Amino acid sequence: MSKGPNIVELTGIVDQIGDRLILRLDEESSKSLPSRGQVAVQLLNSPETVVVEPDGRRGHWIPGEVLDLHPGQEVSLSVTIAEFWPEVKLPQDLAGALAEADDLHETWLGLTPMARWEWARWVKSTQSPTTRERRVQVSISKLRDGKRRPCCFDLSSCTDPEVAKGGKLIQ
Repeated sequence: MSKGPNIVELTGIVDQIGDRLILRLDEESSKSLPSRGQVAVQLLNSPETVVVEPDGRRGHWIPGEVLDLHPGQEVSLSVTIAEFWPEVKLPQDLAGALAEADDLHETWLGLTPMARWEWARWVKSTQSPTTRERRVQVSISKLRDGKRRPCCFDLSSCTDPEVAKGGKLIQ
């Protein structure tokens, strides 16, 4: 539900998955967002840009770390779609590999912030240490080959293995 050209009202209920709190958005809120994948939003009355995550079921959720949440709480937020994507916090293994790959410094900086998010999501989206290590190596190789994004990656999947199974947010 929109409240003007740029303001979007989001509502949901706080859920706990393992040790993590998340704000699971209701269907109407998810439909009001411009993508089934990640969406960067600016919280009204806050300088913070938050990335709303896909749940793998055509819906969305917001990590609890960015909000003051309590399990079962109903939450309403007013946001605007962010004009710019925030920089991704790189996982340590990918950051280390990029730091060692001096030849990729300009290439990495030449990617859009959203593309950098996609590389980080692809690397982080597995619980298998072997697969993750391989993805870091493949990321470096693909970037050296001129690829700007990881291939064949479903942007509407939930890729946080702490709260997802098979690309879908745990119910």
